[in-house]
Amino acid sequence: MPQEDDESEIKLLKKELEVSQARIESLEKENQELKQEVSRLKAQISSLRAHNNERKTMLWKKLQNSLDSNYTDASQHKPSIFMSVSEQRPGVLEKTSAGTDIPEAIAEKKTIKVPNPPPRPHPVTPSVPKEVVKGNKAPPTPPPPPLPSKLLAGSRAVRRVPEVMELYRSLTRRDANKDKRTNPAGTPVVAFTKNMIGEIENRSSYLSAIKSDVESREEFIKFLVKEVESAAHRDISEVESFVKWLDEELSSLVDERAVLRHFPQWPERKADALREAAFTYRDLRSLESEVSHFEDNPKEPLTQALRRIQALQDRLEQSIDNIERMRESTSKRYRDLLIPWEWMLDTGLIGQMKLSSLKLAKEYMKRIAKELQSDECSNDDNLMLQGVRFAYRIHQFAGGFDAETIQVFQKLKKVGLGSDK
Repeated sequence: MPQEDDESEIKLLKKELEVSQARIESLEKENQELKQEVSRLKAQISSLRAHNNERKTMLWKKLQNSLDSNYTDASQHKPSIFMSVSEQRPGVLEKTSAGTDIPEAIAEKKTIKVPNPPPRPHPVTPSVPKEVVKGNKAPPTPPPPPLPSKLLAGSRAVRRVPEVMELYRSLTRRDANKDKRTNPAGTPVVAFTKNMIGEIENRSSYLSAIKSDVESREEFIKFLVKEVESAAHRDISEVESFVKWLDEELSSLVDERAVLRHFPQWPERKADALREAAFTYRDLRSLESEVSHFEDNPKEPLTQALRRIQALQDRLEQSIDNIERMRESTSKRYRDLLIPWEWMLDTGLIGQMKLSSLKLAKEYMKRIAKELQSDECSNDDNLMLQGVRFAYRIHQFAGGFDAETIQVFQKLKKVGLGSDK
């Protein structure tokens, strides 16, 4: 009896152990899936951040050019034009931010241009929005870049830049605090009231500008919707050109997200996927070029030089690891949206990036071999181990060495064994 009880207890424990092991395997699998999802999201965030920074730079330049051209046009109007317009529409004058009176009628007569067609791999007849064809009238000019607010000399809508507002508020708040310490007679309250009224007016102008875009740019948005939905490219470089064109067209809106939110037919999923693919490919290609053209600086200290090479290899491995982790799900999503995905394979850009790491291996081993040959080297064993360890790391990462890298490795081995010291 005791023996049977022991056996039954052992069986029960084994069963519990199997259940626990199955549970552990399930949790490990779930943990791995979560890690892959986190990596995918991090890569997407970094891509979108790079995209956002690039757009900000481009939009600031376009805004400055727009303001400069508007001020130039305003200064070139003749007095006779001002008088004739004033007689026809008395009282219709506006103050620009520079304080110059410009007739509103002149702003309404500005030259209007047709939206640029998207880049195409083969010459085709570009589709033109209805607002261009209807009545043979020129389409409305796209406003300046997509900053949250705008400033157009001689037009009704005034777009304001949030960064300027924030800086203004911070400076006025600081001045108000100074005035409060030096003059407690209630002056800060008046200043605060003026600031509050100004902010309300700014907000109202911003919302009015968005509403104006929603109402007047409907045909333009439909045109972009059609182009995005029908986009089907064979090469990822064509996607880069298309995304660049799309961003330039959308930059004519007051606020891209705020305006497109009013158009439920906007293919946001495909537009975001196109941008993600274009900017991920661009970043990887830029990194591959940086690695391939890396040159060691002999005047740079050894420790600093080796650390710089290692940091570049870390970036390379991390970028490729992020792509390989989410390659299966991302490639499926790209295929469904007719976006090129073959560049993510080892036969495409990823394979080129792995081979480019051989350049880092050669520079690393050459620098260590040179140091071992010098009379000042006092730690031969550790330095040799460091060089071999990095060479092995690249070997496993790239899948082997080419003939030139093998020669550099053999030289390092020969120097490290002391026969060439």
